[in-house]
Amino acid sequence: MGRAPILAPTRRLLLAGVLAGALAGCGFKLRQAPNFAFTSLYCADATPLGVELRRELQASDKLKVLSDPAQLASAQVILEILGDQRERAVTALNSAGQVRELELRLRVQFRLRGKNGKQLIPETELLQRRNVSYNSSVLLAKESEEELLYRDMQNDIVQQIMSRLAAVKGL
Repeated sequence: MGRAPILAPTRRLLLAGVLAGALAGCGFKLRQAPNFAFTSLYCADATPLGVELRRELQASDKLKVLSDPAQLASAQVILEILGDQRERAVTALNSAGQVRELELRLRVQFRLRGKNGKQLIPETELLQRRNVSYNSSVLLAKESEEELLYRDMQNDIVQQIMSRLAAVKGL
């Protein structure tokens, strides 16, 4: 009975090396900027989602993002945001018939086409859902929470669109 033996420095170093090797062997790598098959993209959507998407696309140094209609002819591909809907549905009521839980939904439809009109990504709908409890006595706090959840769903959808754009291989 006594204390557990302290690992010798060489054993600790060996253990750290084994753990690092296991982590590298599993295929782990940090997320990198996506590589696109095109160098210029036109996206003129002025919704909050469109603005966030343009910001993410412009962060890639290899891609020129155009939003002025006069530049439409110089873009290799055209990204069209066909719809961007926020929905709110009651999912649970308490015994008095008052709202207890809501489901928030963000639904986005988009498509990507080439300059020649060829569909590179056909019309696609992405849907994000979040559940939120509701309490009318803390209305302002719940409204802020809903706005944060919508922003989180928007970021998730932007990342999904980015990965779908990166999956396009040929124009």
